[in-house]
Amino acid sequence: MAIPPIPIAILDDDPGARRSMQLLLEGRGFQVRSFASPELLIADVAANNPACLVTDYRMAGHDGLQVLAALRAAGWQGKAILVTAFGSADLMQTAIAQGFDAVLDKPCKQFALVNAVIDATTRDQDP
Repeated sequence: MAIPPIPIAILDDDPGARRSMQLLLEGRGFQVRSFASPELLIADVAANNPACLVTDYRMAGHDGLQVLAALRAAGWQGKAILVTAFGSADLMQTAIAQGFDAVLDKPCKQFALVNAVIDATTRDQDP
């Protein structure tokens, strides 16, 4: 199934994880921009308005919940997926309550990440 080019932003301070997710999603036809810091991401989102954000939870000096809150405060309304190596029921509940569409364990299984991005970006669309 061919996926139309949907713009995706990835935020992860781990270069290997960031590159792995980028290559996986690009291989499925998504247009991916990746970022090592929230500041660069936030500046880019205003200009490029991605349909979906995939962000790590714990990063140096920031967390994915704070990043999504800053994007929402700036008016961004896209979908968001949180990836974390520190998953818990409490984190999942908090992330969903704060507007994340999915929470995935890190390292992400390929099918889980691809399916979560597809689900998030195609939900609420007309058939």
